[in-house]
Amino acid sequence: MSQENVEIVRRAIDAFSRGDADAFADLATSDLEWTTGLGAIEGETFRGREGVGAYFAQLGSAWDSFVFIAEDFRDLGKVVVVLGRLEGRGRGGGVPVNSPVGAVWELRRAQIWRLRAYLDLTKALKAVGLEE
Repeated sequence: MSQENVEIVRRAIDAFSRGDADAFADLATSDLEWTTGLGAIEGETFRGREGVGAYFAQLGSAWDSFVFIAEDFRDLGKVVVVLGRLEGRGRGGGVPVNSPVGAVWELRRAQIWRLRAYLDLTKALKAVGLEE
């Protein structure tokens, strides 16, 4: 089951990086809780399909490009931790971003039900009881 969860997370990351809110939302439960690391407000939480759409709209209005580059997957069964970085270019001024990101993906019945993103890899690991 956990390898299946890793594949679901990979598909969600691909959808995120393509800016495909519908494909992302299709991989999530209707009660998804997504706490972002790089929102308008650090730690802002979006809920359900509507929240996914709202967050993707925020990203689209602020960034010309924005991708999650996954470098390390930690399979913990019902939880998948992904360490990597966010790369993008701001809309308007073209300001680049290259930030570390750690994301904790919690799955229920082969769907994402909670996602927490951190701009500090250590915080992401600590959130699941791991340390590096």
